[in-house]
Amino acid sequence: MTNNIQDYSHKRLNILTGEWVLVSPHRAKRPWQGQNEEVANDTRPSHDESCYLCSGNTRANGEKNPDYKDVFVFTNDFAALQKDSETFSVNDGLFKAQSEQGVCKVICFSPDHSKSLANMSVPDINKVVKTWQNEFKTLGAMDLINYVQIFENKGAIMGCSNPHPHGQVWSQSTLPNEVFKKDNQQKAYFESKKSSLLGDYLNQELNAKERIIYENDAFVVLVPFWAIWPFETMIVPKKAQENILEMTDKDTELFADAISVITKTYDKLFNISFPYSSGIHQAPTNNQDNSHWHWHMSFYPPLLRSATVKKFMVGYEMFGSPQRDITAEWAANKLKSLL
Repeated sequence: MTNNIQDYSHKRLNILTGEWVLVSPHRAKRPWQGQNEEVANDTRPSHDESCYLCSGNTRANGEKNPDYKDVFVFTNDFAALQKDSETFSVNDGLFKAQSEQGVCKVICFSPDHSKSLANMSVPDINKVVKTWQNEFKTLGAMDLINYVQIFENKGAIMGCSNPHPHGQVWSQSTLPNEVFKKDNQQKAYFESKKSSLLGDYLNQELNAKERIIYENDAFVVLVPFWAIWPFETMIVPKKAQENILEMTDKDTELFADAISVITKTYDKLFNISFPYSSGIHQAPTNNQDNSHWHWHMSFYPPLLRSATVKKFMVGYEMFGSPQRDITAEWAANKLKSLL
């Protein structure tokens, strides 16, 4: 089986969503004459007077940031979700819509404009993790909130509008599409097997030892068997936990360690500040039984062959299903070699 999936086109099942990805390992050898991105190797100052997120600076809405020293959180000035949105619905034949309420926050990881998670210390990343926990707890306790999405877009290639090290938290009244699929898949497996879907998968990965990049006492960093993005990775807790509030103080340190390792490794891959979108999927905050959930953090980086060649989701991938050229095993070996 291993030889076949390294040489021939095939499909792989994403057990968390129930969807398939097409893998075409033979296409990695095709010549590239397409789009080449510009590499941003500019050196940023520790403080940028023109940056809306730097400490002491005034944001676009006229509010002034405090002179913060580590992590700083504020309500997004241009939030995608409104807390006071009118409640309404549209049910006119095939025209269907419903109101959605929520709260969006911005989390500045550091006052140092030149930093990213990849060059922050593990204790400083741990402060970010603790902030994620606090925001998850605070927002999740609100009556109108049933899901809290923590994420980061890093790099202009990922649509990030500001290079200052920061992430976001969007919380809303219903489950977003990806979480809805993962909720259903994990629940069906848990009801059938009486065990964690991701926990059982992780045990199989640890036995196979083909896609593991790094592990410590509490977490495993791996390339998922069903990965879509060229160097996609996932951080999975070894213990089945519904959400990040179940981590102990030692766990948060080890989670910060895992984040540090994979982000540093990414930067070594093409010798640039590696772009990605990352996010934490965890149980809804809907006061229901979510014991089937096993939270995890995913990194979706877009670069394929070099710092200038991006993986585009177009054509067949927009109209058919996702497709990748390099196998998950090849990507895992490449990343592991850089540790």
